[in-house]
Amino acid sequence: MSSDVSKKVSLGTCFSVASVWFGSHAGGGFASGNQATQYYVQYGWYAPIMAFLSMVVLGLVLREVMIMSTTTGLTSYKEIFSHLYAPYTKLEILFEIYYFVIVICAVSACFAGAGELFADYNIPYMAGIVVVGVLTLILVMFGANLVAKASTVMSIIIIIAIAIIYISGIVGRPDGIAQVYTEMKSNNLGQAIWKVFVYAGFQSVVVPAIIGTSGVLKNRKACTKAATIGILMNGIALALSCVMLLAWYDTGADSYLATNNLAVPTLYVAKQLGVAALPICYAVALCMCFISTAVTSIYGLIPRFQKGLKVFQNMDSRKSSFIIALVTIVVVMLFSTVGLTNVIKYGYNYCGIAGLFVVVIPFLTVGHKKNSDFIKEHPEYKGE
Repeated sequence: MSSDVSKKVSLGTCFSVASVWFGSHAGGGFASGNQATQYYVQYGWYAPIMAFLSMVVLGLVLREVMIMSTTTGLTSYKEIFSHLYAPYTKLEILFEIYYFVIVICAVSACFAGAGELFADYNIPYMAGIVVVGVLTLILVMFGANLVAKASTVMSIIIIIAIAIIYISGIVGRPDGIAQVYTEMKSNNLGQAIWKVFVYAGFQSVVVPAIIGTSGVLKNRKACTKAATIGILMNGIALALSCVMLLAWYDTGADSYLATNNLAVPTLYVAKQLGVAALPICYAVALCMCFISTAVTSIYGLIPRFQKGLKVFQNMDSRKSSFIIALVTIVVVMLFSTVGLTNVIKYGYNYCGIAGLFVVVIPFLTVGHKKNSDFIKEHPEYKGE
């Protein structure tokens, strides 16, 4: 056993775990540009630095998550959080609540984002939300597995599209970048630093996925490698998005602040680049990404309610699935009526604060100590 856990883990294996984090992060909210604007860009020139620091904080948290999962052999977030909070194991319910609320917020952001996309093409916002809601319900009931399989392809398409937009947006707007870093405008540094931790807090929703995949890492050294790769992948991508958005945020009459294109700024930038097909491909891929996230998230909630609520335990599974999905979608649709910007500004913000106290701080303090104590007693888990 000792020799197995201490063996060197390949870089490819570490990269695969880091990619799970990147796949979770680089979704519709990230691709829209709205998150980056609210959490970083609005505070000025240091936005890329703050964005990277958020990923450092989250990376340190996920490193502790990986180590705890790898060394204890625990494979579910319920077990991990019970271990983290022990001897107060019932506090695990805090993560359950956090996770449920943030999933609702994330799906609301998907509905609101899709509504904003429809509105951008002259389809009423509310009509867009209703269309997406009905489509989501149909797919949850009849095509969730297909959507899950297609989500990887959609994610790849959206990543390629935003990479082209980011690079083209930076290259095509040198005067904007020069203006930002000549004037060095900034505001509310304290709030900007706070947002570093809040962003890490709401991105902690990736913890269950990391727990489910980190068993292949075997030891602490491999966990450190995976976390480092993840920090670089996510940090560079997020910082790059901030550089591009800064160039277009408040740098002239055609900036997206001046033209009030704050809901989906990346789409606005894509339309300014002079490549007719780019904004269309981006909008279609982003809408598909929103729907994919909504379907897989709601589908994932159904078993929790079926097992957790007595009213559903003796009910036909198809009927209970429909009721749970319908109620969830109605709640999400109501929340999404406030608009994408408000969902992110308020919903994600409060979830981020909760995540900071439920996940980030506990793992960086109690979790780190428990992991360190375990490895002192079992040095073979240090790794080669």
